[in-house]
Amino acid sequence: MEKIVLGRTGLAVSRMGIGGGGPSQLGQRTGRSADESADILRRAFDAGVNFVDTSEDYGTEPIIARALASRARDTIVISTKKSTRHQRVTPSTVRESIDQSLRQLNTDYIDLYNLHGVVPQDYDYLAEDVYPELLKARQAGKIRSIGITEMFNEDTGHETMARAAHDGLWDVLMVGFNVLNQTARGRVFAEAQKNNIGIQVMFAVRKALRSPADLRPFVAELIERGQLDPDEINAERPLAFLLDDGLAESLTDASYRFCRDEPGVHIVLSGTGNPEHLAHNMRSFERPPLPADTAARLRHIFRHVDSTTGQ
Repeated sequence: MEKIVLGRTGLAVSRMGIGGGGPSQLGQRTGRSADESADILRRAFDAGVNFVDTSEDYGTEPIIARALASRARDTIVISTKKSTRHQRVTPSTVRESIDQSLRQLNTDYIDLYNLHGVVPQDYDYLAEDVYPELLKARQAGKIRSIGITEMFNEDTGHETMARAAHDGLWDVLMVGFNVLNQTARGRVFAEAQKNNIGIQVMFAVRKALRSPADLRPFVAELIERGQLDPDEINAERPLAFLLDDGLAESLTDASYRFCRDEPGVHIVLSGTGNPEHLAHNMRSFERPPLPADTAARLRHIFRHVDSTTGQ
C-alpha cells in the first residue's frame, strides 16, 4: 500500500484510510461481533493500511482499541473527532471528549483530533473559543495534530473548508469530494496545497457511485437542473464507458482511483464491515491511475455540478 506524508503533520500515511463510521461502522450496524469488526481492521493493517478514522459518536473507538492490542502503537495513525452539530461545544466539553476518546481507544495519545461536521455559521465561534483548547491538548501531548471536517451534505460548496484552508489553524481537512462533485478542487485543494495542509477525502463512493444503475437517477436530476450536458453523458448508462472500455473493474473502483490521484489529496477514506468488500477496495488502491484522458473526461462532464454529494 502506497504511503504519503500527510501535509505538515509529518505522518507517513497509507493512501487508503479505513473509516469507522458510515452505514456499516466496521460492521457494527450489520450484525458483526466486536471481534469480527476488529478482525476487519487487522486485515487492513496487515495489508499496509495504517490510517483509521473514527469519532466519539460512531461507537467504534473500542473496536479500534481491540484491533490495536497486538500492534505497536506507533505503526498505526488514529484519527478521531468531536461532533459539533446539534450540540453546544465548549472548551470543557472538548477536554472531556478528548479524555474519553483516549480511554476508549486505550492509548496515551491521538495522532489527529478533529472538530467534526462544522457548518459555516459555527466556524467563527469554534475557531476563536474552542480551538485554543485543542492547542492546550496538543501541548499536553494528548493529541498530535489538529483537524476539521465539514458537513458536506449541507455545505456542498465547501464554505467551511474554504475558510479552514486559508486561515492557518488546521493541520488536516476532511473534505467531501468525488467524481460527481469536484468543487473542492478549486475551492479547497489549491489553497491547502499552498499551506501544506493534509487532505482526507470522504464521500469518494456514495450511493450514486455504486453502479451505473444507481447513478442514473442522479444524472437525470442533474440534467434537469442544467448542471450536466445531456450530449456529454449517456443518461441511460451513465459512465458505463469506464466498464465497457476496460478502464475500471467497477464504478466504485474508478471512483476511488479518481479521488486518490487528485492533486492535493493524501488519504481517501473507505468504510466497510465486510472482509470481501475490504479486499476489493484495497485492490483499487493498488491499481494504476486512470488514463489521463479518462480522468480529464470525468472532470469535464461534471465540471458544473455543485448541488449533490451523491448520497
